Amino acid sequence: MPTILALDFDGVICDGLIEYFETAWRTYCQIWSHSSKTPPDLADIFYRLRPVIETGWEMPVLIRALLLDIPEAKIWQEWGTIAQQLLAEAGLIAADIGKKLDQIRDEWINTDLDDWLSLHRFYPGVVEKVRELVTSPVQPVIITTKEGRFVSQLLQQQGVNMPDEWIIGKESKRPKHQVIREVMTAEDEPRSLWFVEDRIKTLHLVQQQLDLDAVKLYLADWGYNTASERESADNDPRIQLLSRSQFVQDLSDWP
Repeated sequence: MPTILALDFDGVICDGLIEYFETAWRTYCQIWSHSSKTPPDLADIFYRLRPVIETGWEMPVLIRALLLDIPEAKIWQEWGTIAQQLLAEAGLIAADIGKKLDQIRDEWINTDLDDWLSLHRFYPGVVEKVRELVTSPVQPVIITTKEGRFVSQLLQQQGVNMPDEWIIGKESKRPKHQVIREVMTAEDEPRSLWFVEDRIKTLHLVQQQLDLDAVKLYLADWGYNTASERESADNDPRIQLLSRSQFVQDLSDWP
């Protein structure tokens, strides 16, 4: 049994696709001076391609790629290169887009919190499990690329009250494997940790850290990943593929 259960947020605890797209669209319209009318079917394509996005600044850039009719297949294969090319063509800096996106999200929260909250869906059973863990011997920790304050607001709406130090968001400006390392060594004695994430690339980065060899890794099969990524995890002896029905069970029954 672990001392700590580390969880990603978007794609593991919360499905924020609707809010993701709406915030990305509002940001795109401001940066590229586009009319506010959303092109038909754009959201559905964005939802399908959500697994390519690693951090928030990429969201409006993905919309830019779609409006330029860059083929989906090319985005799946070459997203990192495409995103950088679109930044260069527009003379933009990723960090500036991220700040703009967070500003738009903050304004939305401040003016209509209920509307913003309503666009998030928590995966059935998962948030209840997190609520249960808060008062259990196993400490839950959320490690996410979302701003920690947004995560805190969403959890509070669901009746999950976690100490701020248990939510480590984008503001930490450290890769997840570094956060895991720090969490494990925060006490006088090392603590055991299991990590549930929906991005296989993130799990691979943890795998590459020789000092984190004892961390048990799980890929959430209900999150923002593809069939090929789930198959890859299923064939990796270090990564366990985890279903939502398994997640809600007692940790002693996990694969």
